[in-house]
Amino acid sequence: MRIVHLVLAPRLSGAEVLAKDLAIHQQRGGETVAIASLTPPHEDFTELQAELVASGVQCLFPDRMHGRFGKLWQLHRTIREYRADVLFAHATIPAFYARMLPLAVPIVYVMHSATNDFESHMFRRVERVLSRRARAVIAVSPANIDDYVGAVGRHPAMTLIPNGVDMARFSMRSMRSAASASPQIVQIGRYTSVKNQLSTVHAFQQVVARVPDARLLLCGVIEDPAYHAAVGDLVDKLGLSNNVSLQGPRSDVAELLFSSNVFAMPSRSEGHSIAFLEALASGVPVVASTIRPFSFAADFPGVHLCDPDDTKTYADALVHALTEPRSHRPLGGLTLADTAARYLAVAREVTRGMPSAAPA
Repeated sequence: MRIVHLVLAPRLSGAEVLAKDLAIHQQRGGETVAIASLTPPHEDFTELQAELVASGVQCLFPDRMHGRFGKLWQLHRTIREYRADVLFAHATIPAFYARMLPLAVPIVYVMHSATNDFESHMFRRVERVLSRRARAVIAVSPANIDDYVGAVGRHPAMTLIPNGVDMARFSMRSMRSAASASPQIVQIGRYTSVKNQLSTVHAFQQVVARVPDARLLLCGVIEDPAYHAAVGDLVDKLGLSNNVSLQGPRSDVAELLFSSNVFAMPSRSEGHSIAFLEALASGVPVVASTIRPFSFAADFPGVHLCDPDDTKTYADALVHALTEPRSHRPLGGLTLADTAARYLAVAREVTRGMPSAAPA
């Protein structure tokens, strides 16, 4: 089967990382797989693109930014030339573009959003028009299904497939945390208000008052420059510059998790976070918000769910987590292999009875 995973922009973010992992897993399983995008790759994707190429996955990325009609033309030409049998459109905007085109290839819309895309009147109207152009809709969390049904109605082929973590990145490592000079808390996620780095900085001020040598590492794609600047300003205002490091996106997530003592994730909302799953797989103590997508891990060892807007409670949880060892957590059904198998089952279902697009 010839499979294309379509993303908006190749970058170090959850949907794009999942698409990369699925592509490599499916290629190694004997399928012919490509990743396409509407815009050129970000610089932070260079290492991941090299991994894709080394695994035999084709990268069908434009070499320059196009306007709206240019994106449509580029995508139409790319999909026709590749002769895809199925196209997975990861996230709402790529799914809009794919379904606007007169393509015969079955399109599967994958809902990744951490927030409700259909609160936008324009998105809601467009999706109501294009809904049935998707042969299937995959939601990564129950909240995605609720948002879609509430705004658009139930799609006849909607299914829930949670994201999965590549356990191979963690299984060959020791459960012993790498030695570090100071206890370190790490938060990995885009700089945007939904990821709530400001609450972590406020709580960390209280952590440092009790653990003076503690360090906080914040890293992720700078999606909202103004928010990123606000985080930096707060660090300076609270006198934490010597203890806090603000960094951009990092591709060495496993190494970060193994060299840290606590993983913080105070998100206001999420889809089904890859970073959260990776933290669970690494065994690092986790302090996260009490939102619905994290509730499945509430009883896992070393996982603490709290209200990050309650600064004292959040700080107490971080300080307590700094004293805890790493833990083994059951992730059955949440591995990359589990997720990839379910995506392939969807691909087979939507292409059933259709002639292959591959040349004879």
